[in-house]
Amino acid sequence: MNYLLSLQKAVSWVIEQAKEKPTSDQLVLALVAAEKSSRQTKPLYTSEQLEGTWRLCFITGTKQAQNRAGVVLRSGRYLPRWATIELTYCPATSSQPETLENCINLGALNLKLTGPAKFVQPKNILAFDFTHLSIALGKLNLYQGKIRGGKESEEKFYQENIKKQAFFTYFLIENNLIAARGRGGGLALWGKD
Repeated sequence: MNYLLSLQKAVSWVIEQAKEKPTSDQLVLALVAAEKSSRQTKPLYTSEQLEGTWRLCFITGTKQAQNRAGVVLRSGRYLPRWATIELTYCPATSSQPETLENCINLGALNLKLTGPAKFVQPKNILAFDFTHLSIALGKLNLYQGKIRGGKESEEKFYQENIKKQAFFTYFLIENNLIAARGRGGGLALWGKD
């Protein structure tokens, strides 16, 4: 479980401003090792374990994105400390369906995407669709409204096959970090603030 120590250090560097961090290559190896271990042990995660706000710390992107980005992305990239990208997952309750929010903050600019989500066991897949967009500059709301079909897309979401949806397959969920592979093949690591 040496990979877990590397992943913990990476999260600490981004969130807690720790001084040391694994190299991008070391972190990719740690993520791949965690994924391999998950395939062997087949852990069964729950939607409640994903509940909360998770800050994106590291991404690899897909092979296609790596080829386009070249030296910028390389094998993977830490997100800069001054930019925050956070996922907030809310499991279903008796009065609300599952939702996912993706919030991107770049200085005073705030972009927020929200929409329906569904957690699928035993594959530990979180499928989602963003159907609402909000853009703000400081306290000034620039735009707020439905996107990508809005209400109609939300209603179709739960009937659609997961193969047609955006999703993450989680292979590691700990108290303070989660790791997943996206539909396109990229790896991602998030930490809890």
